[in-house]
Order: sequence, then structure tokens, then C-alpha cells
Amino acid sequence: MIENIHWLGHASFRIDAEKTIYIDPWKLAKGAKKADLVLITHDHYDHCSPEDVAMIAKDDTVIVTIAAAAPKLKGDVRIVKPGDSLTVAGIPVEAVPAYNVDKQFHPKETGHVGFIVTVGGQRIYHAGDTDVIPEMDDVRADIALLPVGGTYTMTAEEAAQAANRIKPKVAVPMHY
Repeated sequence: MIENIHWLGHASFRIDAEKTIYIDPWKLAKGAKKADLVLITHDHYDHCSPEDVAMIAKDDTVIVTIAAAAPKLKGDVRIVKPGDSLTVAGIPVEAVPAYNVDKQFHPKETGHVGFIVTVGGQRIYHAGDTDVIPEMDDVRADIALLPVGGTYTMTAEEAAQAANRIKPKVAVPMHY
């Protein structure tokens, strides 16, 4: 499954599975593959790009995001908050908390999320913009996409701690 996960820069990924899934699409190349499902972790410009979402959207594309990002997007937008789960086009999607514990950029109160999607029998966790948080003890994932930038998210060392808590088969750095 890891060979079907494409890092597109920053925190942006495309997963080619039963459906084409984008997470936080940003600065996509022209002619990017169309999406069946788009997951947006929060409303900051480098994660919620209406122009990029419009470029990959089809008539039946479903967009899943938090309430703060929804007004920026057009189409079939479904709003989630941490702890929610839904199934879109046969793909189970879980919204999990994502926040900073020692920085002001992503306070817990904003309800930003990470996502766990299950495709091809694999649970893929995109942590969103977050630090190491207690809720990670409950995350079960085969593949973890973890931010490592340090300024707005956890550092690489902290991401290693998160990976040790989550225990994925594969951990992929992002947001650097």
C-alpha cells in the first residue's frame, strides 16, 4: 500500500486505492488526477486551498473537513469534528484530534483534525498539524504520516516519539 501513497509536498498526499483520495491538497501540478474524496485537516491556507480542491474535484467528489474550512469550499462538503467517523464511497474515515500543546498556532479549541482512512485493508493516519498529544495513544495505524517541521508542529524527534506510541509499520515525515 505504501507505493500507492504519494507525497505531493508539505502536508499534501494522494492515495491511489479503490478511490483516489487527497489529503490537504496544495500547490498541485496542473492536470493532477481527479479526486473521489478530499480530506482537509483545517482551514489554514497551506492545507485548505480552494483553488487546488476545485482543480481536482469532479461532480461527485466528496470533501470532508472541519466547520471553519467548509465555507471556503464548494461541492459536497461534509463537516466533521474530532471523534467523528463516516464512510464515503465505501471508504471508512475517522477524524481524530490535532492540536498544539506548547504553541499558539493550532489550539485544541479550534477542533482541527487528523484523519485515519482505511483502504486496501490498511489504516493510514494523516496527523494534520499537531504536536505529540495524549490522544495518539488511541491511534491504530499501519502507516502514519507525521509532521516534523517543529515550528507549527512537532519536531522530528517528537514525531519519532509519536511513532513509538502509535507503532505503525511505516512512518512517513511531512510538513517540513
